[in-house]
Amino acid sequence: MPKIRAALFYNYPVHHGDVFGRGRRERIETLTDLYPHVVHKENFSAHADKLSDVEVIFATWGMPALTPAQFERLPRLKAVFYAAGNVKAFARLLIERDIVLVSAWAINAIATAQLVLAQILLTCRGYFRGVREYRERKDADAAKAFHRSGANGETVGVIGMGWIGRRVTEHLRDFGLRVIAADPYLSTEHAAALGVEKVSLEQLFERAYIVSNHIPDLPATKQVLHVGLFERMRDGATFINSGRGAQVVEADLVKVLRARPDLTALLDVTDPEPPAADSELWSLPNAVISPHIGGTIGDEVTRLADCVIEEFIAWHAGRPLRYQVTREVLETMG
Repeated sequence: MPKIRAALFYNYPVHHGDVFGRGRRERIETLTDLYPHVVHKENFSAHADKLSDVEVIFATWGMPALTPAQFERLPRLKAVFYAAGNVKAFARLLIERDIVLVSAWAINAIATAQLVLAQILLTCRGYFRGVREYRERKDADAAKAFHRSGANGETVGVIGMGWIGRRVTEHLRDFGLRVIAADPYLSTEHAAALGVEKVSLEQLFERAYIVSNHIPDLPATKQVLHVGLFERMRDGATFINSGRGAQVVEADLVKVLRARPDLTALLDVTDPEPPAADSELWSLPNAVISPHIGGTIGDEVTRLADCVIEEFIAWHAGRPLRYQVTREVLETMG
């Protein structure tokens, strides 16, 4: 039986990590009849005449949003296996054409959850506040003369219990930390199964020593984190944002951080990204901005390819898929 015809679609700098490297492309070649060139938005027309028999696309960052005219050049396309996370830029037209779409979003969540875990553990030791106090006071005892809870029994608030929120929660169980969660899609029964307490956003900001945002990026979630919530934060609390910057009213966060030097904000995402040159986030000592480093990088990226290769094998064998993005999933996907 002839192998299924496949192609690679992406446009991603290898220095960020070769998703299909370290033998992954070769494995795809053993499983499929793989088109020898990588296709992307800029070179699609040059290769289109040779893609009419392609049934499967393996893709990663830089996957183009195919136009109706381009779909006509891919009449046999049945499935796209996306070795990355967010698919919103190109997913809808695929799903509308009943083309199977699989994303490694659950695997991409591993790296973000690990970053957040590291930030939470450092916060519990008083690291971020201690560093800035030490720089200002030049006195070790004075720099740590505030309550530092340690990682045993403290309360962490997780906003959004998607793949990242759930992974963060699983990590925190190993450190004796209590998790409260706010998510409109989380039932009380599911919360109990996850070992978390479901609360309102207001309760979460009031009770948590660390607030970690993982809300999906939807129109309804823009600017939902505002002054009325930030003002409720506990003395010495920390706000972590690895979700999306558009969910935060930046002026409100700046206002509260300016008024309360006891608070800390760890921002891996902002809106815009990076913040405007004149944004106070750059100058506030209690705001730490990182250059969106929460995603999968370096040698980690091949596990995204491993995920979609295994999903392809399952699909080709007619077995259920673990990470298919259906119309319903897309509506709540960040």
